Amino acid sequence: MDRTNALGEFLRARREMTSPEGAGIISSGRRRTPGLRREEVAQLSGVSTDYYTRLEQGREQHPSEQVLDALARTLGFDSEELAHLHLLARASRGPVRRSTRETVRPSLLRLMDGWLHTPALVIDRRMDVLAGNRLGRALFAKVFESDEPNLVRFVFLDPAARSFYPRWAEVAQSSLGALRAAAADLRNDARLIDLVGELSLKSPEFGRLWARHDVRGKAHEAKVFHHPEVGELTLTYDSLSVDGATGQQLIVYQAEAGSQSAQALALLGTVAAELPWSSPVPR
Repeated sequence: MDRTNALGEFLRARREMTSPEGAGIISSGRRRTPGLRREEVAQLSGVSTDYYTRLEQGREQHPSEQVLDALARTLGFDSEELAHLHLLARASRGPVRRSTRETVRPSLLRLMDGWLHTPALVIDRRMDVLAGNRLGRALFAKVFESDEPNLVRFVFLDPAARSFYPRWAEVAQSSLGALRAAAADLRNDARLIDLVGELSLKSPEFGRLWARHDVRGKAHEAKVFHHPEVGELTLTYDSLSVDGATGQQLIVYQAEAGSQSAQALALLGTVAAELPWSSPVPR
């Protein structure tokens, strides 16, 4: 992960993925450059080509908010991508920090214990799984087999992930997009740098998708699972920020009432009953 030119890398990746037609440019003849040319982005955004080139190359890292907004309009950014762009421009290039694994407060663990029919996890911005209630650990049993469970590492490095997630490609893009969204705020975090380095080395698919610079926060959607003990489940998850614990997210999964997924989740509850109560993942 290049900490020194994250802003420029993001702009270049999105420029190369933006079609001339989508930006209102009538293309004539064969183009050697994928997406837009630097001079086209500069002209459409109202800046000089030299200035935009310096942005991409990392020689200019303090653009104004007006310039960032203009670039976002040219490149067709959505609200999440725009927020990510501004965060990259504000982020410090300070020294690498060696952080420790975060902890989950006991009151939240007790709350999760009361949800006997609802799988729940607590994750951090690196997608490390910090805790899970009984049903959450039963659902993600393969993830919790790791000494340091991480959802993105499981998706890209564990062969079991491709059968656990029938729509693996969608989950891969979603989880990586959430990790990329966090990366701007954790540019100097050694744990994240190590994680991205490990995944880039061991998974060509991760490296290819990471280079796209897709940004996507975790919020709310349906996800399909194939659990080895209870079969297929379609669960909707909600991601809730944990007040007082920067970056921690409480992920809660639910099945539609009366559905086959609800029946499968109830069956999984018999497996979960044999597990201990919620506890933080050992550090």
